[in-house]
Amino acid sequence: ISDEESGYNKNLFCIPKHYEEDLETVFIPHGLILDRTERLARDIMQDMGSHHIVALCVLKGGYKFFADLLDHIKLLNQNGDKSVPIAVDFVRIKSYC
Repeated sequence: ISDEESGYNKNLFCIPKHYEEDLETVFIPHGLILDRTERLARDIMQDMGSHHIVALCVLKGGYKFFADLLDHIKLLNQNGDKSVPIAVDFVRIKSYC
């Protein structure tokens, strides 16, 4: 997203009351994020071929994205021509610095 991007008017979205005063615009709609997450899952499945997948989630901030991504990968794994074993693990990092 470029610095000049104005985003979407917040009135187009259902914003929780406690965020209404703090939010000016929405830069990336939730549906677009879901679409990109599904596309990322497809790319992962294509790139991994028949190799095992080891998925590592960095807690705390990444759990929702991680869960959504794994859901898409599992669907592709169940409905695709091939089934790839998936191992899941979690790591907690004290600092990102």
